[in-house]
Amino acid sequence: MRLYATVAAGGFRRHATYRVATAAGVFTNSVFGFILSYTYIALWDERPHLGGYSMDDALAYVWIGQALIAVCGLMGGGFEDELIERIRTGDIAVDLYRPADLQAWYFSANAGRCAFQLLGRGVAPMAVGALAFQFTLPSGPGAWLAFLGAVALGSTVSFAIWYLAAMSAFWLLDGQGVVQVVWLSGLFFSGMLLPLNVFPGALGEIARMLPWASLLQVPADVYLGKYEGAADLAGAYAFQGCWALVLLGAGRLVQAAATRKVVVQGG
Repeated sequence: MRLYATVAAGGFRRHATYRVATAAGVFTNSVFGFILSYTYIALWDERPHLGGYSMDDALAYVWIGQALIAVCGLMGGGFEDELIERIRTGDIAVDLYRPADLQAWYFSANAGRCAFQLLGRGVAPMAVGALAFQFTLPSGPGAWLAFLGAVALGSTVSFAIWYLAAMSAFWLLDGQGVVQVVWLSGLFFSGMLLPLNVFPGALGEIARMLPWASLLQVPADVYLGKYEGAADLAGAYAFQGCWALVLLGAGRLVQAAATRKVVVQGG
């Protein structure tokens, strides 16, 4: 455990060195936050309480999304390109023979990245949005803690998705095609463009059942207090936790198959 804690701390420090990139990310997220906010204002003026959200809820949703883009990997996990490149060059064979578990190593490094992004690119856009617009805020410290719990589970699901996408490069000439499919799916089914509650009929029901809902829709609804009582909140966590276990388990199976492939080719 000490090894993986060290890896997580290293991931935090690594991303903390990119101060200019972090500032650029905050600026970009804030600009898109303003664009989406005025788009949502126009939409909610025409359709009040669309998806069960008030105007204040909808604006909060916009800025939660901008805060979680990097934290929950809505547009990329932050490690998949590196992992795909190591698979392509064959350097991954060295990683698989190390005593440290490959999935746990990348999970720890990603946890450090998420922690930094929450502080570096999460807090600032939310503060900008709160200063520029009136939107819903959690009712107290307990609600904030519940939200952070949902964000932690969402980032875990995100890691599991991107890990599977990257590991596909073992059987493909290039994993970038899978990455693009995952990126587009996440952009649509996480609720980044519009809350999944707005999606009509069966499409909305299916979208809310997919793992990408764990990345933004569930944390946003926890933030907005849409889960009433401990039982509802536990159900939201269970949804995220089940997807995390399923996808991480799938990642371990893929990793085991990749290890056997490396051993056979190396032998």
